[in-house]
Amino acid sequence: MNIQAPALAESAAVRAGGSSFYLAMRILRRDQRKAMFEVYSFCRAVDDIADGTAPREQRLARLAGWRKDIDALYVGEIPQGLEGLALAVAEFKLGKSDVLDVIDGMEMDAAADIRAPELTQLERYCDRVACAVGRLSVRIFGMEDRDGKLLAHHLGQALQLTNILRDIDEDAAAGRLYLPREALQLAGIDETEPDTVVSHPRLETACAFVVDRARGHFAASDRIMARNPRRLVRAPRIMAEVYRQMLEDMVTRGWARPRRRVQVHKSHLLWIALRHAFI
Repeated sequence: MNIQAPALAESAAVRAGGSSFYLAMRILRRDQRKAMFEVYSFCRAVDDIADGTAPREQRLARLAGWRKDIDALYVGEIPQGLEGLALAVAEFKLGKSDVLDVIDGMEMDAAADIRAPELTQLERYCDRVACAVGRLSVRIFGMEDRDGKLLAHHLGQALQLTNILRDIDEDAAAGRLYLPREALQLAGIDETEPDTVVSHPRLETACAFVVDRARGHFAASDRIMARNPRRLVRAPRIMAEVYRQMLEDMVTRGWARPRRRVQVHKSHLLWIALRHAFI
C-alpha cells in the first residue's frame, strides 16, 4: 500500500479549506461537494510530493506508489484511506485516465525542474496538472461530455497560466521557469536561468504573451458556460471570475520588481461566490 494513501483519510474539507476554489465547492450539492473535496485532496497529496524536498528518485517512487493505488482502486481493491475517493469515482464515473494524467503532471515536476518549455510542452503540462482536474470536475458538475471536456481544456489552461504568472518569483526561487520559450524569444530574452529571466527588463513582453493566451482561454470558457444551464456551471463561473480578476490585477500591477504577490481579497471572493450561488 502507498504510505501516502492515509493522507486522504483526513478531512478532505479541511484540506480544501485553504484553496481559492473552496467557496466554489461549497455551493455544490452535498454529494458533489464531498466528491470535489476528495478530488482536491488527492491532487494536493500528489502535488505535495512533487513539490517536496525529498530526492527526486524518492518523489518519483512515491508517485509511482500512487499510480499503483489508483490501479487497485479501479479494480475494486481499495487501498486504506482512499475509500472516499473510491466512492466519488463510482458515484460520478470519474475516468481513470484523468486521475493518472494528474500523476503524470506531477511526475513532470518531480523528474526535473521545468525551465522555459516549448509551448507544446507547456500545454501538455497544463493539461495534466489542471485540465485533467477539470475533466474530473465537470463529471461531478453533471455537464454533457463534449462541452464538459471543452470547458475543462480552456478553463484549465487559463487557470494554470494565471498560476504560472502569479507564482513566477516563487518558482524561480525553486529553480523553475514555466514561461514558454516562445514568449522569451518574442521578448528577446536569450537566457533560461530562472533568476535571470524574472529580473530581465523585457520580462513584461514575455508575460504579456502568456496573459494574451490566458485571456483567450477565459473567453472560450465564457462562451461554453453561456450555452450551458446555469446550475451546472455555477462553480466554474466562480473559479473563472476569481482567476480572471487575479490575472487583470497582475497586469495592472505590472511586472517590474519588486512585485507584490497578487491575490483576491477574501471579501471579494465571498461576494463573487454569493453572486453566483443564487443564480
